[in-house]
Amino acid sequence: MRWTRAVALSLSVSFALAFAGAAGNPHGAAAQVNAATPQDTQAVAEQSIEAASIGDTGTANSIANHAITMINDGRRIFRFDTFGDEAFWGGQMRLHQAIEGGRFGGIGFGLSPRMALALGLKVDSAAIPADVATAIKAGKVNLDDPAVTLLLLKLRAVLGVTGFFKSNGSLQSVGIQCALCHSTVDDSFAPGIGRRLDGWANRDLNIGRIVALSPTVKPFVDVLGVNGDTVRAVLNSWGPGKFDAELILDGKAFNPRQVSHGVITGRNVSAATLIPPAFGLAGVNLHTWTGWGSVTHWNAFVANLEMHGKGTFFDPRLDDAEQFPIAAANGFGHVVSDPDKITSKLAALHFYQLAIAAPKPPAGSFDREAAERGDELFSGKAKCNVCHVEPLFTEPGWNLHTPRQIGLDAFQANRAPDHRYRTSPLGGIWTHVNESRRAAGLSAIKQAGFFHDGRFRTLMDVMNHYDQLFNLGLTDQEKRDVVEYMKSLPD
Repeated sequence: MRWTRAVALSLSVSFALAFAGAAGNPHGAAAQVNAATPQDTQAVAEQSIEAASIGDTGTANSIANHAITMINDGRRIFRFDTFGDEAFWGGQMRLHQAIEGGRFGGIGFGLSPRMALALGLKVDSAAIPADVATAIKAGKVNLDDPAVTLLLLKLRAVLGVTGFFKSNGSLQSVGIQCALCHSTVDDSFAPGIGRRLDGWANRDLNIGRIVALSPTVKPFVDVLGVNGDTVRAVLNSWGPGKFDAELILDGKAFNPRQVSHGVITGRNVSAATLIPPAFGLAGVNLHTWTGWGSVTHWNAFVANLEMHGKGTFFDPRLDDAEQFPIAAANGFGHVVSDPDKITSKLAALHFYQLAIAAPKPPAGSFDREAAERGDELFSGKAKCNVCHVEPLFTEPGWNLHTPRQIGLDAFQANRAPDHRYRTSPLGGIWTHVNESRRAAGLSAIKQAGFFHDGRFRTLMDVMNHYDQLFNLGLTDQEKRDVVEYMKSLPD
């Protein structure tokens, strides 16, 4: 049944006001790379209440003040901190040279704004000065000129990408942030340009193709033990909205035999998985499609191993040379960097991510009457809430299942330590449904599939899978009703 909206807990007024203050002005750009904005600093200073004694640390005001600080710090880290990864993306991969092009000291044509948007990169409209915004609207800015991309990077307007510039205006390096994959925009200015939506999965982002633009892929050649052409072919196989975090652990690039409810549904399918949202995570135990660990474990994993930042990471499970031959050979479970630019930021980053609620669906994005019928079915005949327990919509506790239990092949599950799949929470699932997005005034996304690898194109495909697997005997109308209920979450 739908979660009762009567609130059993009463929040203190001071905390509610403090959280509202922390949530304000979510669209500011960083004043300098990896540093708090003046606005964030001022917000913390204005709302700061100094604890006069140890006893005061337990007061509502003190706790609220701590929450404000953590949210502001976490938001800055999420949006703007590279963790020092520019040493990899610029120093080793030389990606910045492909971005700026030969005219500015790099190579090739360069990356124009139009090309960048086509690759799924997003632009924060709040970071664009009014005169530039007016010129873009008037068609007076050449969106086919890489020089405009450099301008946007200087303005800190490209989500999740930071340019490091020389005194002559050319790029010296480039780094990436969490926001690259786990945020998008509301398209309020133009498709791909708008106000930030932190925590939303960027299902347009073709990260593999962007990485493949680099003049060299030698770091991946060295780790994977294959030639550059093979590396680029694998990167280009991912497509929009997908990323393969396990590639550098086990070297497996393709699922040889994709199986759903006992039927072969694909062969040699890319091993990349859908970029997941980073909202609605509070109360959810294990994270990622295969339950690698907590949010903060995965933050440390990604910041060190995938973003290639400078930090410390410990996970002895990666010493298993049979399951993770590449990780074991390279000591990826025992990473130590000096200085450590990651560990001190994990707490605030974690706090901020847990504070990002799943977005509520807009009016008109689902059929309310059908959703009410679907609500009854969800916890009744369809048996969805056996695993998707309301209001978390995943199991409280150990939320993992064997591939057999959910009717899938074991390929991706076997790339994770527990050899299982996680029950994914459902709040905000409407953000991956293009009909619902259009009702919200958002552009359609390029990758709108479901399950870890996007094998099911629609929520109806998901319903058909489980109806067949568990012999539920649902009618087509009942399936549509459950789909509408899922699109209504959280509501």
